[in-house]
Amino acid sequence: MTKIEIEAGLQEICPSLQLGIIQCKVNTKEENPNLWQLINETTINIQQNLAIPAIADIPAIKSSKKAYRAIGKDPSRYRLSAESLLRRIVNGKGLYKINNVVDLLNLASIKSGFSIGGYNADKIEGTVRFGIGKADEIYQGIGRGKLNIDKLPIFRDQQGAFGSPTSDSLRTQIDESCSNFLMIIISFQSENGLTEAMDVAINLLKEYAEAEQIQKTML
Repeated sequence: MTKIEIEAGLQEICPSLQLGIIQCKVNTKEENPNLWQLINETTINIQQNLAIPAIADIPAIKSSKKAYRAIGKDPSRYRLSAESLLRRIVNGKGLYKINNVVDLLNLASIKSGFSIGGYNADKIEGTVRFGIGKADEIYQGIGRGKLNIDKLPIFRDQQGAFGSPTSDSLRTQIDESCSNFLMIIISFQSENGLTEAMDVAINLLKEYAEAEQIQKTML
């Protein structure tokens, strides 16, 4: 299993930070119709029952936005990925269709409110450290281009920054070549809801990505 550490500087500012880590072998493919039926049912329910102002009050999102402010990043300018997904749904735009692994990750995120990182573990080098971004770090966010990660919570490996609760990077993105999948559920509210979110994610991985050799831990 990929070794992951939380840097002391980030943990001191965010003492309730906890990570739910899942790593497994997956069969990544373009689309799973049964998964999309479930996604459509979920998004319709959210659109009918959630308003934009209420998104910020979802506990996992509220605690994460508070953490961003404590670190020094404006969560309104650098929205959490979970918040961005939910805003799309409430605005009637639905979810992006990428591939079965990314799609089920997004489903787990909108169901829990946690921002979730998904990475091709074979493209990660050495120990992963979760710390605070610096102004001079280069980062190409998926669908966002160059992203200013100064004061963002950031995952790094030996090659540099590759993931954040706002946007993951192109370098470790999940495409159909991915078979070794690393999922990190990011909680700024300790264990509250984290075990349940991990269980949901694992069940989705088994059902829709043929997940095997599943390893999990909390950090």
